[in-house]
Order: sequence, then structure tokens, then C-alpha cells
Amino acid sequence: MLSAIFSAVHLLALGIGLPSLFLRGRALRGPLDESGLRRLFLADTLWGVAAALWVVTGLVRAFGGLEKGSQFYLSSPLFLVKMGLLIAVLLLEIWPMVTFIRWRIARGRGQTPTKARLGGLYAVNQIQLGIVVVMVFVASLMARGIGVS
Repeated sequence: MLSAIFSAVHLLALGIGLPSLFLRGRALRGPLDESGLRRLFLADTLWGVAAALWVVTGLVRAFGGLEKGSQFYLSSPLFLVKMGLLIAVLLLEIWPMVTFIRWRIARGRGQTPTKARLGGLYAVNQIQLGIVVVMVFVASLMARGIGVS
């Protein structure tokens, strides 16, 4: 039963993560007035929640004895691809995360956040969105034992 719960939460994180990335990108393309910043920060917060759920439930599923066992995951080339993609998403997130934290602090002080380089932030967001979609396909193939000899 615990395995099913962790699996369900892992999948629900996808249901939170993909829309939140989409909406964060949409907010970055729209006007970043007070309402736009609220939308951006909400989407960003939900993205963070989804990422935390994915990492925690993924680690427990892979190495907590709930699923196929760590030997299965570590011997799967697709698991290594999936982890490489996850690392890419996390590394790409450093700039938006730091930027949005600064914007939240500035807004909390009653200042207008410096909204420079929105195009770059949008591009990073869209790359992350694409990587997450690819990760879903890699995970599906991996779960079926594709690539494991």
C-alpha cells in the first residue's frame, strides 16, 4: 500500500509541476504588474512544491525498498538518463530561483523588482518544461525495463 501511495504522489507531482511551469512561463510573458507578479510567484511556488515531491518520492521509491529495488534503477541506463535530465532541470532552476527570491524580497520591501532579462528567464522555463516532458517518456520506458539487459 505504501508503494502505491508514493507512486501516486510521484505522479501527482507531475500534475502540479507541468501546469506550474506552463503558467510560470505565461506569467513571464505577460505584464509583471502586481497581479502578474502574484501569478508568477504562485506558479513558481507550485513548481517548487512539485520538484520537492518528485525528488523525495523518487528517492524513496528508488532506494527505500518500495519499488523494483535500487539494483534495478542503478542498472538501468534510462534511469541514469532520467537523473541526468533531473540534474539539468535543477541546475537550470538556480537562476530563476535566485531571481524570484530577490523579486519577492524587493516586493516585500515595497520596491519594484528589477525585471531585466525576462526573455532569458522565459527561455530557461521553456527548456525546463521540455525536459520534464522528455523525463516522462524516459520514466515510462525505464519502468518497463527497456534498456536493461
